[in-house]
Amino acid sequence: MELSIKDMVELLQVSEKTIRKWVENKEIPAYKIDNGYRFNKAEISEWILKTGIHVSNKILDMNLTNSPRSIHELILQGGIYYDIPGSTVPEVIGNSVAVISCPPEVGRESITSSLLEREELMPTAIGAGIAIPHARNPIIADIDSERIAVCFLQKPIDYRAIDGLPVGVVFILLSANAKRHLEILAKLMYLCRQQDFIALLRERAGAEKLLAYVARTEAGWAERTAR
Repeated sequence: MELSIKDMVELLQVSEKTIRKWVENKEIPAYKIDNGYRFNKAEISEWILKTGIHVSNKILDMNLTNSPRSIHELILQGGIYYDIPGSTVPEVIGNSVAVISCPPEVGRESITSSLLEREELMPTAIGAGIAIPHARNPIIADIDSERIAVCFLQKPIDYRAIDGLPVGVVFILLSANAKRHLEILAKLMYLCRQQDFIALLRERAGAEKLLAYVARTEAGWAERTAR
């Protein structure tokens, strides 16, 4: 139980009254300890991802593992791809997995089926024309095999996004375990909320430009955390 009410107010940028109301209505996972409430980091990370709620940069401090990997490193591992064909979510995911760099220990068919299984539960579109397909449960065991593949589509498709916008780029995330998955996903979602990054995605910026932006942004995060 690592987060207090005060921590939650800073993270979610809402009032203490709102947090307490969510707790009382059981809309957010919380634990009553003595006379106050405490919140588990992993559970709150998962709740943030499910609800799509906007968060402050405090999310960057919520490390769940002792050996996090940078988004920049994960994208280098997974690669950046352009002009992925498809007019439906299954077609786009299948065509993306067919060309991306995949871990040698997992077959492409297995990756595709795992991603589509997750989409059937709930679309992974996060708004602003972006989706982050990921497996419901991690499907790789080796941390060194973790990766994010960035796939620009030939044309935007309906992805049942909350904001109603068609999706033009997908970030396929493959992670090694539940905690690492939540940590990477939370930081990737925070990155994808940045207006400068969204602008780069909409202009279909080149790989070098995208990677430079991610590296520069993460360096800023690290400097902030070190203060």
